[in-house]
Amino acid sequence: MNDADYRLLDSQLRALLGDETDALAATSNFVALLYNALADINWLGIYVLRGEELVLGPFQGKTACVRIKLGDGVCGTAAATLTTQRVDDVHAFPGHIVCDADSRSEIVIPLLVNRELVAVLDIDSPSLARFSETDQRGIEVICETFCGLQEARSGFI
Repeated sequence: MNDADYRLLDSQLRALLGDETDALAATSNFVALLYNALADINWLGIYVLRGEELVLGPFQGKTACVRIKLGDGVCGTAAATLTTQRVDDVHAFPGHIVCDADSRSEIVIPLLVNRELVAVLDIDSPSLARFSETDQRGIEVICETFCGLQEARSGFI
């Protein structure tokens, strides 16, 4: 996808979730929208912060790991550092947690609502180096839009 594709996807997200008041419904549709829009991915979902760990939330794809400690794997690292983790080869990432052996690359974006970590968005691909800088920028903007819309709702899932 290019920048224009991501702008269009962001507009679609705003239209889809603009009036929705339920955080679970909004999060489920956020995940479904992205999963169906992005090519060459095999898993996409949310891990929600619960205390000192991330717990599986709405997702699309095969069954997944349910709990991830902060700092563990790609998701836990993104949550602990509050920085996007774009990994070209997950098998080269120290401490990578294998949930689906078919996944080869991954991008994880921390989701901040009211400047506090509430979750991470995790996207896996069966291809090496699937996610470019353009993908990272585009997905980060979409996540910012989603989080901004979540701020208007009563809490996060």
